[in-house]
Amino acid sequence: MTGAEAVVRSLEALGVTDVFGLPGGAVLPLYDTLANDHQLRHILVRHEQGGGHAAEGFAAASGRVGVCIATSGPGATNLVTAIADAYMDSVPLLAITGQVFSHLMGSDAFQEVDIVGVTMPITKHSFLVKRAEDIPGAIAAAYQIASTGRPGPVLVDITKDAQEKEVDFVWDPQVELPGYRPITKANSKQIQAAAELIADATRPVFYVGGGIVRAGASEELLQLAELVGAPVVTTLMARGAFPDSHRQHLGMPGMHGTVPAVLALQEADLLITLGARFDDRVTGKAELFAPGAKVIHADIDPAEIGKIRTADVPIVGDAAEVTADLIAAVSSLKHSREFSDLTGWWERLRALQERYPLGHQETSDGLLSPQHVIQRIGELSGPEAIYAAGVGQHQMWAAQFIKYERPNSWLNSGGAGTMGYAVPAAMGAKVAEPDRVVWAIDGDGCFQMTNQELATCVVNDIPIKVAVINNSSLGMIRQWQTLIYDGRYSNSELNTGHGSKRIPDFVKLGDAYGCLSIRVEREDQVDEAIELALQTNDRPVLIEFVVSADAMVWPMVRQGTSNSDIQYALEHSPEWEDE
Repeated sequence: MTGAEAVVRSLEALGVTDVFGLPGGAVLPLYDTLANDHQLRHILVRHEQGGGHAAEGFAAASGRVGVCIATSGPGATNLVTAIADAYMDSVPLLAITGQVFSHLMGSDAFQEVDIVGVTMPITKHSFLVKRAEDIPGAIAAAYQIASTGRPGPVLVDITKDAQEKEVDFVWDPQVELPGYRPITKANSKQIQAAAELIADATRPVFYVGGGIVRAGASEELLQLAELVGAPVVTTLMARGAFPDSHRQHLGMPGMHGTVPAVLALQEADLLITLGARFDDRVTGKAELFAPGAKVIHADIDPAEIGKIRTADVPIVGDAAEVTADLIAAVSSLKHSREFSDLTGWWERLRALQERYPLGHQETSDGLLSPQHVIQRIGELSGPEAIYAAGVGQHQMWAAQFIKYERPNSWLNSGGAGTMGYAVPAAMGAKVAEPDRVVWAIDGDGCFQMTNQELATCVVNDIPIKVAVINNSSLGMIRQWQTLIYDGRYSNSELNTGHGSKRIPDFVKLGDAYGCLSIRVEREDQVDEAIELALQTNDRPVLIEFVVSADAMVWPMVRQGTSNSDIQYALEHSPEWEDE
């Protein structure tokens, strides 16, 4: 078979069922093969970035490797944002790109870009394949690297002559990768040391990151948390890792976290950190974060441990295995000694929950409250749905006001903060989980970056629901300009919403793409529009919610300050307990 046929056969052997891509000259041999293949579903996207984010959404919703394909040069560079996004958020992604003929490499040939060099800092590994016989091994190795250890993106760049050459296909999925040995089983002495710290702590907190979701460790986390009885906070990437309805859950910590969650970390004497990386959006000013806390830090990536905060007990291992080991160690220790009483700690936190509940003020201009809209989307769609958000205010409101009860139900661009993520990610999630309701919750700014993928959804019968939270501006930029730059709204007005030119008109745009398109401007229309969207499954639905531009995300910790300076609302900060 040809090298191109070997690519397809390798993907099929790995169990890949769906790929997202866009053809070009350097991948035409591969696309010629795909034309006659009936096992692998190829979804033709309208932009390579959309294909990358769709593969991410597929992976994040299903836990399987997402696959995308692009041609050389600009096709490959258009994938870079999605690859970087997957790298930051530990998403298992296999990106296959075409490359010019091997004898032309280095000559500045038409559409030649050193994509291996470009992506080296943002992939787990990159392969350049110049020989057809090396294709099966490279695909198998890339898949293994992407899906094991700390998941992430892997690039396979294949020259056009390697795709065209005929070769005897040899499939051996058992790949030898010298130097690649992810540690999954934790050191037993470290597990025991962690259990001893948990027993001694009077103000412990489970600080849970996206690693719990990627490891499929939510059940183990629930068991361990109930065994210890300590409060749990889930980061932006970990929403759904622990049920929001559970009485031990305090919500999301960080820049826009709940007051009880932020306070719990700040006043803790022990952080039980599982699959989290002490991101600056959680810690605020790192040297002022949780000043009195000892740290247990468990992560599959040893490079994360000690990178931001020194760990008193470092644990390298898979989150599911580490959590299971901690359950056994804590259970055993409870038979031989008493654990500290957490009653006083819970009294403090319950008082904070009562005094500073998550809420929002009504708008002053008569336009819709974005928080109310997003809350109703969550309440009417339920916890079995999947919610993909863009980046900005609507992302934070979706993280705050939708109740997440299960992992893989919340998809967002956490580390990279990529505008334009929502629509293609929702598309990929719907391909992976066709029986679930899938929402893209987007802003009017984000939506204009990748809305062309609605064409992909219509043509391929992928009936996602899209909620455009239209405040006619780059909302988070506007919020910072209000609070920090004295209301100087420099280049943040988008002219898409109420009282503006409405360019574009989102309802007309949705109609042009073949979607059911609705504009909602009054509160009494909100539920009706959402329910109509939920009942419509023969095409995508686009709902434009015209919301107030003055709505802000609260609570808020300003960048570069201590979490102790959290503002509950404008000019309103909690009274913090003295140490």
